[in-house]
Formats: sequence, structure tokens, C-alpha cells
Amino acid sequence: MAGTVIGEGLSIEGDVSSDEEVVVQGNLRGKLTSSDAVSIGPGSVVQADVAGQSVSIAGQVTGDVTAPERVDIQAGGRLVGDVKAARFTIADGASFKGAVDMEV
Repeated sequence: MAGTVIGEGLSIEGDVSSDEEVVVQGNLRGKLTSSDAVSIGPGSVVQADVAGQSVSIAGQVTGDVTAPERVDIQAGGRLVGDVKAARFTIADGASFKGAVDMEV
């Protein structure tokens, strides 16, 4: 299970940083930084710049996403912002608006 969980129904405004995996199932506005993986769950709304070792998006993210390993937008996921990652995938049924930089 994840090290840090922002649960469903929970809204956080501000900066969140963790040395462990972060799973967002609620709402976050501000900035999210993890030295491990970040997962944005279905139904979650994140208005923040997100940085993690790898980032998986199944909810909605508005902000720039940075990951040295990979960024994955899953089916039903939505990202409005720029991506900086070594690998980037967009599943069928996902939405993306922004620029991509794969020189990490």
C-alpha cells in the first residue's frame, strides 16, 4: 500500500511532499512532490505541479508533471499541463493538452 494517501472526500490546499509513494484519491491544490511514485486516482482533482519518480494519472490534473522514469495517463485520466519525462504514455480514452519534453 502507499506511504501517503490523500483519501476520497479529503481536500488539501498547499504543498505536499513525501519520501514515499503518494496516492491521491481526493482533491489537491498547490504542489505535490515525491521521491517515489505518485498515483492520481479516478475521480480525484489535482490543481498542482506534480513531481515524482513515476506518475500515473487516472483522475484530473491541471499543472506541469515531471518524472525521471515515466508518466502514464490512464483511460479516463485528464492532464492539462506540460510533461517532462523519459517515457510518456496516453491510454485510449485519456485526454492530454500540453507540451512534452522527453529529454530528462
